[in-house]
Amino acid sequence: MAITIDPSELAKDFRLDVRARLTQLDRRLKLVGFLSTTQSPSKTYASYTKAGCDDVGIDFELIEVPKLELEAAIDQANSDPNVHGIIVYYPIFSSEHDRYIKDLVDHRKDIEGLHTYWAKKLYHNDRFVDAARTKKALLPCTPLAIVKLLAKARATLGFNTNDLRPLAGASVTVFNRSEVVGRPLAAMLANDGAEVYSFDVDGVLKFAGDAVEESKITRSAALKVSDIVVTGVPSREFELVSPAEIKAGAICLNFSTLRNFTADIGDRASVFIPRVGPMTVAMALRNTLRLYENYHA
Repeated sequence: MAITIDPSELAKDFRLDVRARLTQLDRRLKLVGFLSTTQSPSKTYASYTKAGCDDVGIDFELIEVPKLELEAAIDQANSDPNVHGIIVYYPIFSSEHDRYIKDLVDHRKDIEGLHTYWAKKLYHNDRFVDAARTKKALLPCTPLAIVKLLAKARATLGFNTNDLRPLAGASVTVFNRSEVVGRPLAAMLANDGAEVYSFDVDGVLKFAGDAVEESKITRSAALKVSDIVVTGVPSREFELVSPAEIKAGAICLNFSTLRNFTADIGDRASVFIPRVGPMTVAMALRNTLRLYENYHA
């Protein structure tokens, strides 16, 4: 039977670290969230962000703004020296316009790491923002949360997770290639040494090191060789991943609001991580502190 990892436990450890480091600063940090959508997951994320900020000692202001006024509101927050972090709750326009909005946020205040500046750092595996390589680059919250949870799972199983390439030799299948989670996650896992098969409705891409290529591998073949299976498909039409499909002892992680695995996945998996949410919030808090240390301290 698989070990089940509760993300709230690991998130608590990260929040404790952030809280301790915040007490050493000579000022309180302020995070501003912009809500321009009525979708309930965005509202839920906003409420969790506030709770996380309250817990560690970051001032949080949620601003509900009509989407056509959002650009001006972001510009104002960008220029406000008392605002140290900005988070925008997506989707807004559910189109390429959202990509434009992501790049409106000053990358020095973009706690979710969605700006093109941070994407370029990620996809070129450039892990620092300064020539002296003392200030670490920002990574997007949910993919980072997943990487941390997978590291926890592998450490639980006895793997060395402190190596520069902790996933060297591992095969991973990811069902999701969104620009917010799936694609950056595949790149991050490949940067850590894994061979990643990235599935979405448009086909399969293979990420290995800094190379990305199209693949003809089937779902069945990929799952049979994968040491890690990550799913984030927000559709009830997705065929649930079952124990018969996966490699014995695989680590399985679900980050979709819908469960993408059958209820008995633990019969064959070694570790099952059913959700990620609390860790995403913890990474947002951690990123807020990192941006302050990199650019505003």
